Amino acid sequence: MGKRYKTSETTCQAISGALKQLMTQKPLERITVAEIMDTCGMRRQHFYYYFTDIYDLLRWTFEKEALELLQQQQGVSPWQNGFLHLFQYINQNRAVCLCALDSLGKESLKQLLEADVSSIVDRAVRQTAEENGLSAHSPEVEVVICLVTIMMAGAVESWLRGELTQTPEELTRRIDMMFQDYIRGVALRHEGSCRCIRIENEEGVFL
Repeated sequence: MGKRYKTSETTCQAISGALKQLMTQKPLERITVAEIMDTCGMRRQHFYYYFTDIYDLLRWTFEKEALELLQQQQGVSPWQNGFLHLFQYINQNRAVCLCALDSLGKESLKQLLEADVSSIVDRAVRQTAEENGLSAHSPEVEVVICLVTIMMAGAVESWLRGELTQTPEELTRRIDMMFQDYIRGVALRHEGSCRCIRIENEEGVFL
């Protein structure tokens, strides 16, 4: 989070809001600390009480808002609502997210997206695994969580850029079908392996 001499949530949020306002008007690299602080009506030097630089402020902004988003998802069912809320947040902050993507690069925003998506995916995949008779912490389930997280983060980024034109509801439905099918396939394979082992134990041969 960078250096913090004194924590003031209200001040940090005001500075963050000023940054977001400016990001709707110009690229991040053209925004100065002086502009940010002038926008929120504070002295320039106050910025450095809370943040090391503008990139530190941007990280705080996404992390703070992502944390609030994830807290809203605690206990939410079905899991798809979490993904739809993430789409809603991005849609409401589209200009800011596009500015961050263009300024920080794909990998930086990808890390931020995956942090949000991972929590949503983790709960959904483990629940589906248990419903299909698999251990929620099996190696196969861990692989599915990793792959689906990457897939969903990529879908969010492509949707943000306008490369995917499907609605968030349609994207969510399709991704849900894909990982449901994969989990069921793993469950069937496990069931088949267990059946072969039982036959071998009973007859001494594999069929």
